[in-house]
Amino acid sequence: MLLEGKNAIVTGGSQGIGTAASLELAEEGANVCLTYRRHADEARTVADQIEKMGCKAICVACDIAVFAEAEAAVKAAVDAFGRIDILVNNAGMNWDGVCWKMSEEQWDRVIAVNLKGYFNFTRQVAPLLKNQKYGKIINVTSINGMRGKFGQTNYSASKAGIIGYTKAVAKELGAFGVNVNAVAPGLIETAMLKDSEARDKIIDLAMGEMALKRIGQPEDLASVIAFLASDKARHITGDVIKVDGGQYI
Repeated sequence: MLLEGKNAIVTGGSQGIGTAASLELAEEGANVCLTYRRHADEARTVADQIEKMGCKAICVACDIAVFAEAEAAVKAAVDAFGRIDILVNNAGMNWDGVCWKMSEEQWDRVIAVNLKGYFNFTRQVAPLLKNQKYGKIINVTSINGMRGKFGQTNYSASKAGIIGYTKAVAKELGAFGVNVNAVAPGLIETAMLKDSEARDKIIDLAMGEMALKRIGQPEDLASVIAFLASDKARHITGDVIKVDGGQYI
């Protein structure tokens, strides 16, 4: 197992990509602290699955946009596991609208969750990784942070910010043996997509862009996250790996 004995935090671990990442890390031997904001039952179900694999798991309720709540979540993980080796910044949201109609609340909330939330957790974990001279941080961004998307100025800006943030943190922590990378998914089959009234239209548009002509699954991203969390990726840092089936080439 690639991550035997390692301890991870996955934000937004109760659904979608976060759930797949949590299970993949555990499959490779890691103990996992998964955060959630609303889906307590789903989070507990994921934790139960992890424990059945023989790893430890805890669930922590947390609004990642709130600095103090991120601080408390990291403390809970350290108290449970003793140390942290891996941080997966994954939790995020979208609240779409064209720029000439977008409200200040729409802009502020998406930036607070998708960008400040990543800072909040990294700020708590970075000193730990720095002091132990080892660690892995993986940030989930999006191809729409690389190219922009109509109707998503707030989301695209937040995801572009994550890319710049990843590169800067990689430079700051590299001398201490800490790898910092990002993964940029294209369209992934999550509950958000399944529940969308425009699901068929969204899929048709994405399929027209994709070289591989298949919709990505959360597990497609989770396997790359687990690789970046392992020492197999020890010489990769400051990078952004697209996991999009060739949607953005």
